[in-house]
Amino acid sequence: MDAVRTAIATERRRVADLIESLSPDRLDTPSLCGAWTVRQVAGHLVAAVDAPGRLTLTTLLRSGFRIHRANARLAAEIARRPVPDLAASLRRNAENPFRPPVVGHPGQLTDLQVHGQDMRRPLGLPHGLALDHLRVSLDFLTGGRAIGFTPRRRLAGLRLETTDLDWAYGEGALVSGPAEAVMMALTGRAAVLGEIDGPGVRILAARLG
Repeated sequence: MDAVRTAIATERRRVADLIESLSPDRLDTPSLCGAWTVRQVAGHLVAAVDAPGRLTLTTLLRSGFRIHRANARLAAEIARRPVPDLAASLRRNAENPFRPPVVGHPGQLTDLQVHGQDMRRPLGLPHGLALDHLRVSLDFLTGGRAIGFTPRRRLAGLRLETTDLDWAYGEGALVSGPAEAVMMALTGRAAVLGEIDGPGVRILAARLG
């Protein structure tokens, strides 16, 4: 198994460990991902690898084939499962070789890393992301294939630099900070804007709305 797939397996197991460690009220904590709770974010990550085909099709039909709406409904549906079942599914599918179209395994790893922080940050829990895994996600988010993650217009006219990783991208107004914070900002998480610096932060903040 290559390095990116190994990283995906690691992150799925970390999410399984996380949700099993949380009390019901902590699972119902609002995450950084829209209106989803921590439990619903976990449901989304399970649905990515373990949603029954019939349930997925029914959800698409009920959502008028609007993908984002169907995704939210499917996450909520899967999240109703008992936590031990969700955790077991993530562990059972940790090394699932499924490769999503377009975004591939780098997109899959990025989804896990971002949503993992969507859950951990509101709970005040250690982040613990590996810098080499973050590099994969940063390259993916700026590489032109991050459909559904980072609109190209969000990157326009910005110079991105990480302070804990030898990584940079683009030309223009500087946005500088830890790799994790840059990743989270690129995926629309305004909560991390206080962790990054530079004249480009104001531009980025306006683009995040």
